Amino acid sequence: MSKKVLIIGAGGVGNVVAHKCAMATESFSEVMLASRNENKCKAIAADVKAATGRTIRTAAVDADDVKATVALIKSF
Repeated sequence: MSKKVLIIGAGGVGNVVAHKCAMATESFSEVMLASRNENKCKAIAADVKAATGRTIRTAAVDADDVKATVALIKSF
């Protein structure tokens, strides 16, 4: 069974959660980090790759935009 996690927010908490989820390979088959500023997500993804060797996906989404958030969830 594929176990995915979508993290919304690339601040301090999102950064820590992304790293912890990336380390938990037995728990999460895929990790995606999304935020209004995808460049922050990409920077965190690069840090995760350097620290864990694991690639995480990134996306841009404004969580206040319900339709866009639902679309992201469905696509992931």
